[in-house]
Amino acid sequence: MQKRARTLLVWLHVVTSVGWMSQAVALLALLLYGMESGDVHAFEMARFLDHRVLAVMANISAFSGMMLSATTPWGYFRHWWVLAKFVITVVQLYVGIFILSGNLEAAAQGRVTVWMPVGTSLMISAIAFQAWMSVAKPWGRTPWADPKVKLPTASTAMFVVALVVPAADFAVSLHSGGPRPLFMLVTVIAYSITRAARGRNRSSDASGRGTSGRPARPGATAPGPR
Repeated sequence: MQKRARTLLVWLHVVTSVGWMSQAVALLALLLYGMESGDVHAFEMARFLDHRVLAVMANISAFSGMMLSATTPWGYFRHWWVLAKFVITVVQLYVGIFILSGNLEAAAQGRVTVWMPVGTSLMISAIAFQAWMSVAKPWGRTPWADPKVKLPTASTAMFVVALVVPAADFAVSLHSGGPRPLFMLVTVIAYSITRAARGRNRSSDASGRGTSGRPARPGATAPGPR
């Protein structure tokens, strides 16, 4: 059951990532058409596409990817390719929410900037690069990865939560008329903090296990000098 739930989360991440990239390509096409033709309706459609479809796909893709890292032995900071994907995703979300959306709103009102297609092209390139990293898994472990500690895979219940939470946020977004990833944000932060605390405990236990300065088990005595 655990493997099946994890597979469903992987499937959700792949589908929404592909959706994010395809909507970004469609957004770029609308922006280029609007700038070439001067048709303000193209920018209105681009704004609608970004607000109602692309943002939803981006939020669920980011959430499912972060939860896959947090609920499996990969972690966030143990491998360079996972860390790179994490940083790129956070930057993309920031740019999309605080920069691109505002410029699309201005474009729908007739104030067009040439940086919009540039930013959208960079978004497409970043998603494609992340897809390559997921396949190639380059660069090995980070210096912060303790080789003595292997983080366990989360329980089936946690994978089920990771599948249900996006549906709850999507229902809220339909009611509110815009993307509201509140439950996803709370889940990622809360579970990541809990996971990090458990990882530190395991790392401390592993670093002291079987050494001469600390008994290997309660009640055991450390070996004397030879």
